[in-house]
Order: sequence, then structure tokens, then C-alpha cells
Amino acid sequence: MALIRLALDTRKNARNRHGLFPIVLRVFHKKQSLIRLGHYTSINGWDDRNSRLKKSAAMNRNLDCDEINRELDGKLYAAKELARELGSSIDKLDFQGFIDHIKEKWDYNPTSEIRHKIDNQVSISVWGKVVTDRKKSANSPATAKWYQDGIDALVKFNKGKDIMLYDITVSFLKDFEAYHLGRGNSKNTISIYLRAIRSIYNNAIQEDKFIPVKNAFEQYRIPSSTRTKKRVVGKEKIINIKELRYEFGSPLWHTKNYTLIMFYCRGMNFIDLVKTKVKDISNGRLYYGRSKTGNPFSVKITEGLQNILNHYINGKKPSEYLLPTNYDGSSKHYQKYKSQRRRMNERLKIIAKDAGIEGSFTTYYIRHSWATIAKYMGISTEIISEGLGHSSIRTTEIYLKDFDDRILDEANEMIVS
Repeated sequence: MALIRLALDTRKNARNRHGLFPIVLRVFHKKQSLIRLGHYTSINGWDDRNSRLKKSAAMNRNLDCDEINRELDGKLYAAKELARELGSSIDKLDFQGFIDHIKEKWDYNPTSEIRHKIDNQVSISVWGKVVTDRKKSANSPATAKWYQDGIDALVKFNKGKDIMLYDITVSFLKDFEAYHLGRGNSKNTISIYLRAIRSIYNNAIQEDKFIPVKNAFEQYRIPSSTRTKKRVVGKEKIINIKELRYEFGSPLWHTKNYTLIMFYCRGMNFIDLVKTKVKDISNGRLYYGRSKTGNPFSVKITEGLQNILNHYINGKKPSEYLLPTNYDGSSKHYQKYKSQRRRMNERLKIIAKDAGIEGSFTTYYIRHSWATIAKYMGISTEIISEGLGHSSIRTTEIYLKDFDDRILDEANEMIVS
């Protein structure tokens, strides 16, 4: 049977630089071992009979003796409880093996775990609402929806129940991944959900709303997204679109114009097009900020672009929206924008068929086609990346900023002419 007690290690070589002695757990199992417990005091500050710090000792005046004594008692109790649990099996352990098991038991402290959970009463839905509402207030409804989709997927997996951030463990995340793979969902879909959850989780940590014992996302690897092959429309098909004739002012007439404006403006995003105002056009240039990143863009207005813009500028005040879609970029009207985008893509199907474009054709393919046509024409990746606002076709958020407008204008004129 092991002998275990609290003690003060009063050996001369055990003293620290302040002349204080370490409090230890003295363990005798086949041989004696001393485990330092991280607290120090003087000989007069230690009650050897009761194995505790003396509250009355001057040396302990600045210590929370009650809290330290509770901690020491807890460690002593845990070590003795382990010895009782092992019973006769303890004889199969050498002294170091027994010491290691004591330390493992200390590391798993139910009381500390319960306290940690009480101090971290924040759930994915509660904190997710905070960051989602912020994005809505900042007029970033697409990001807000990304967060919400991730939250909804996690809660659905958890049988409709909210989940505390401290319950998001590596095992939980692996089970979530396996669940979605089993339902036939792609790794891309799983990655989108989990990157949203990771963003909320890490945000709670950064703002001191949640203190994890171990960051689950530092141990778990989110499935890598596979690149989705995008449709590329060649320059001859863009020319076909230019030559299409629709009734003036009809929905298809407008859709054709929107398509060409986006192409002429270096693959402009549809959301940026509908937010453009008349005042954004001046001195032969069209200025806009990309909604996704906030980066400013300046595009020289070519002859083909000017011919289209004339239809929309005429009779409007500078403060008015260029197009009749007039989306203000707010979260409040985001559903309106989504409806506009859906109608745009529905009409693009008709335009694609009329222009001899096989398969699907959406607003995003306009952007991708501009980049690919530029690549085929021998324009450098650096200039294409700057023109699109990202470093390459394969990556979307690394920016190159050192190309002047003249180089971009020349590249754009080569592409759209």
C-alpha cells in the first residue's frame, strides 16, 4: 500500500531564491518520491501536523491560504483515491508509473472542468447571433448568411439543440464531418459550414467570451475544398452576345446590357453593378468598391461600355442608381437583391442559348470568362489578378496593388475590344 501525505521539503538545496521551501506530496511506493505542488512558504509558515499553510504566519500574509489549502487537500485526496481504486493492482506499477498516474488524475479534475463550463456559458447560437448581427449592421448580409448557415447545420446535427462552445471538440467535429459525408454532401459544403463555425468560435476566444481548455480547431483539420470546374465562355461567344437583338427596354435587353457591362468592367460582380450610381461615372471612368472586400476599382470606359451606359445615364441625377435594380447594399434589402440575381440568372439561360453557349451560364461565369480570355491572350497573371482584385484565378483573397490604371486600362481594352 502506498503512503501519501503533504509535507514541506526543508532540504537546503530545495530552497528557492527567496529562501522559501516547496510544498510537496510525499509518496512512498517501493521508494520515496516528492512531487512539487507549485507553492512555497517558510518553516514557520507551514503547519506540519495539519498539513496546511498557516494563515497567521507573516510569510503567508499575501497568499490566499484558504484557496491554496483547498487545492492541496484536493490533490492529496485525488492521489489517495487513486491508490484505493488500484487496490492490489498498485503492486504491478513501479514508483514512476504510480507518480505518472497521480499526475494524470490531477490533470482530469472534474471540479475544475465543471467550474470551467460554468465560466464559459456561451453557445454557438448565442455568440453566432452577435457576429451575425454585426455583419448585418455593417451591410454584409452575405457573410451574415454564411454564419447562419453554419450555425443551422451544426444545430441540426445536434438534433435541433443548441451547443455550448466548450462541447465543440475534435470528436464532435469529426462526427459532424462523417454525418454529412454519409448524407452525400460534398467536402466543399462541409468546409463552408465548418469555416463559418471556426470563425465564430475563434471570435469568441478573441473577445474573451470563451476560454477553451484546448482549441478544437487547432487539432482538427477542416476538409479541403476541391476546386469546382467553372464554365468558360470564349471571346467569340461574348461577341455573339453583343450581336443579339432584343426588344428595346425588355427584360432580355436589360440582361444583355448588364452582362456586357460586367464583362467590360473586368468581370464586375453583379452585386457591385446593381449598387452603382450615376455619380460613380466621371472623367471617362467608372468607379466602384467591391462589396466582398471593400477594395476600390477604377475602370476606363471603353466605347462599347459608353454606348450601353448612355441608355442608363440619360435624364438621371448623380445620386440615382445607374440601373433600375437599384440595390442599396443593405441587409434590409438583401432578399430583394437575391431575387434580382435569380431573375438575372434565369434570363442568362435564354441569352446563353441564343448566343450558342452550351450548358449553364451565370453572372459568375462572366467574371471567370474575362480572366480566362485574358490568360489565353497572353496577359500576365499579375495584371489579371490586379484586374479582378485577387492574386490569381485559383486564389481570391491575396491582393496585388502596384499596377497603375494605365496598365489595367490597356489590358482591359485588349480584352473587350
